[in-house]
Amino acid sequence: MVESQTPRRISVHQALGGGYVADVLLWKKWCASVLVLFSATSLWFLFERAGYNPLSFAANVLFLLAVILFFWAKSASLLNRPLPPIPDLEISDESVEKAADVIRVRVNHVLSIAREIAVGRNLRVLFQVTSILWVISYIGSLCNFLTFIYLGVLLSFSVPVLYNKYQDQIDTKLFQVPSTRQRRLNREDVLPSLEIFADSMRSLCISE
Repeated sequence: MVESQTPRRISVHQALGGGYVADVLLWKKWCASVLVLFSATSLWFLFERAGYNPLSFAANVLFLLAVILFFWAKSASLLNRPLPPIPDLEISDESVEKAADVIRVRVNHVLSIAREIAVGRNLRVLFQVTSILWVISYIGSLCNFLTFIYLGVLLSFSVPVLYNKYQDQIDTKLFQVPSTRQRRLNREDVLPSLEIFADSMRSLCISE
């Protein structure tokens, strides 16, 4: 008798890192989530539909920002107003070290995969890498890079929150698939045995 097992519930928030990014992706900070989605949609519309050049867009934004800050500071000195609240524009050593550590870990992971394929001759890793690259290449043939990134943003803000909301139902359905397949395989193994047993009993009855 096979004991019934229930899928263990996992925390989607912890799986996403459990920080501010996880709160934004799960719409716990809905203002930031709406802002990111609105910004992504606006940029996609400007660059993809309106045909705006990203380089020209960045140059124009920086141009307007520089002009506004200059006249703001000039008028503030003439009218005895406070200067623009601009923070110290510098990158700390701690931020550089953290970014370097993250990049180092990612690069070492990619190099370890390449070593598994080239030196270890791991067929499973080769199949996984080629499958992922083929899927990316196929999606890239259907849309350009900007649309691909925009679709990734939409999926990042929809799939985690839907899975977090309906996790019990999804896990139950996914858990039932291997169980049903195992029962089908067991039934396929039992039926030939029953047929052989029935044939043998039939032959014994005929011989008697």
